[in-house]
Amino acid sequence: MKLSYLDQLTPHLYFPVIFFYQPNETKDLSTSNHVQISQHLKKSLSETLTSFYPLAGRIRDNFIIDCNDAGVKFIEARIDAQLKDSIQKPNMENLNQYLPVDPAKGGLGNEATLLVVQITFFDCGGISVGICFSHKIGDCASIMNFLNKWAATGRGDHQEAEISRVSFDLANFFPARDFSSLFGFPRSDENFTTKRFVFDKVKLAALRLQVAVATSSSDSTKNPTNVELVSAFIWKIFINNVAKYSNNLRGIKNVFAAFHAVNLRARISSPADDQYYLENVFGNCIMSALATTNNTCNNTFHELVSKLRSSIRKISDDYIKKAENGDCYLNDLFGLISFLAKGELEYCRFSSWCSFPIYEVNYGWGNPIWVCTTALPLKNVIVLARSRCREGIEAWINMNQDNLQVLETQIQLISTNM
Repeated sequence: MKLSYLDQLTPHLYFPVIFFYQPNETKDLSTSNHVQISQHLKKSLSETLTSFYPLAGRIRDNFIIDCNDAGVKFIEARIDAQLKDSIQKPNMENLNQYLPVDPAKGGLGNEATLLVVQITFFDCGGISVGICFSHKIGDCASIMNFLNKWAATGRGDHQEAEISRVSFDLANFFPARDFSSLFGFPRSDENFTTKRFVFDKVKLAALRLQVAVATSSSDSTKNPTNVELVSAFIWKIFINNVAKYSNNLRGIKNVFAAFHAVNLRARISSPADDQYYLENVFGNCIMSALATTNNTCNNTFHELVSKLRSSIRKISDDYIKKAENGDCYLNDLFGLISFLAKGELEYCRFSSWCSFPIYEVNYGWGNPIWVCTTALPLKNVIVLARSRCREGIEAWINMNQDNLQVLETQIQLISTNM
């Protein structure tokens, strides 16, 4: 299977996600049938991979996936712990034990397994399903499509498990390029830590009020989404802290950027036109919305919301179609990367899972009670997901300790600043 140029631009490293399921004796989710559960999951996984065959292949030279049926890894584990204790006060060290590999170790080789699964059985009867997938093969939408089809197969819902509409032809829309001389994001010597922050409905309401106070009736930032609010808030705190640090120690950085992943499938306005029908395509069908600012700007919260919204809206169906064989997206992206090469760019990378059905992956035991990610292998990456109560947003942030401490303080002050 040929990789698209969007796949080629995506790093070949494991991205983690963990699903937790509570004990349920009525659904045969008990400590007495671990072997049967494990065998059933392996069988349904194998059946699903028959159709999602690239997941069982291997990456070759950043141009193709060799669909050679080399397979995926399936690991079974048991833990002497209670499920509730693991999710009430989560930390990265504890969460990583529910994953089959350590995703923070970075890049993968050509022979790396593209999908690794770990099923962990708790003493109480609960189960976790930990997934590590190579980001090179697909985005969150692709992996969630696969996981929901696997879950449907596992619970015997054959109609839901029907996958005939999934296509693997993203490279037909965005043909591969030669990026051998591309200067990418360099690895940093800084010590990064991943931490979870929860923006509950009270904090979201307070952020929304801040924007409303500064918004006129004709302003483009009216009615911001929760994702826009949280992203702009994190970006603002990051800018203020890094600018202060730069002025004191290293000289002023000229450009601050926010890269926000945008799912292209939902932005094509004419799905009836088969030429641009991306809804069910597998792969990294995403582009980064590129919002920028600098030290000379005021960089108020309201203005950063506006910059983020404008950058996201720029990725319209016309822009996507021009980017298929043209260079508009690559020119925008490489223009920013040139600042990185000169040491003049500080950036955050945002990805939102809030619109994906992560809480609907039901293997027959009911929906998960919590879904999370863990330690992330990239600098200044922020993953946004719905909270367990579905009323807030969990932000999983990988930054240096100084930035995390400032963020924690400012998040605690959100509701009291109003």
